[in-house]
Amino acid sequence: MRIAVTGAAGGVGGSLMALLAGRDGVEALPVTRKEADLADGAAVRDVISRLKPDVVVHCAAMTAVDQCETDKDLARRINVEGTRAVADAVRGVKARLVYISTDYVFDGAKNGPYAPDDPPHPLNVYGLTKWEGEKIALDTSGGLVVRSSWLFSRRGKSFVRTVLELAARQSEIKMVNDQTGTPTWSKDLAAAILVCIEKKASGILHVTNTGECTWREYAKKILALRGISGVTVMPITSDELGRPARRPKNSRLDCSAYVALAGQPLRRWDEALKEMLETL
Repeated sequence: MRIAVTGAAGGVGGSLMALLAGRDGVEALPVTRKEADLADGAAVRDVISRLKPDVVVHCAAMTAVDQCETDKDLARRINVEGTRAVADAVRGVKARLVYISTDYVFDGAKNGPYAPDDPPHPLNVYGLTKWEGEKIALDTSGGLVVRSSWLFSRRGKSFVRTVLELAARQSEIKMVNDQTGTPTWSKDLAAAILVCIEKKASGILHVTNTGECTWREYAKKILALRGISGVTVMPITSDELGRPARRPKNSRLDCSAYVALAGQPLRRWDEALKEMLETL
């Protein structure tokens, strides 16, 4: 099986490439920004057409939530039109498309975890453009949307690195305490994506590690697992943070459909975080 991965140098894409490396019967085909920038639809279509994969896992996206809010045109060009180019190429080579999406397609107003068939209602441009990308992906034959949340990785920028950097220079850090979700390790998500591919899943699935926390609780766990003391994590509200893009207060996702498919849930988020920190 030939599996092309867009965003192959990123958190989820890089984790998936590492998982696929040397796997019997699988040829992993990396697609990075160097080979094809999502803002250049023609280049995207050309690369995928030349690779002729059986499956394309579309991980690449503009994920800087506040930048999406302040540069709406670029967000649309990458997250919507770039996905459209990927989908066009997938149809051309008769491949299957797996599209990686986000909890930010929801507004966070629900009292409980969001199910895959709950209607999206994004609060920000990032969530809106990812939802539009979902619809494009689902319009391909056998298309699959995998929504996840609060991703962390050893690669690139992440909340984990931000917390550690702040703690290295400040004795007090402020963290939002009115948003709840599930931190998810890109390595665990990559393994789940492979399960979905092998089982030829289609439609929409929610996949996260298990458990839940606020951003403040998440930050405190990072510090505790790293053995960092003497740093106070002060609670603040989303309004006090004052970011350009609004965030959902509830980012919890109902992963029961994935659990039924795979036969087991992903491990707890703090267990995954502990392993990641040990290898950071």
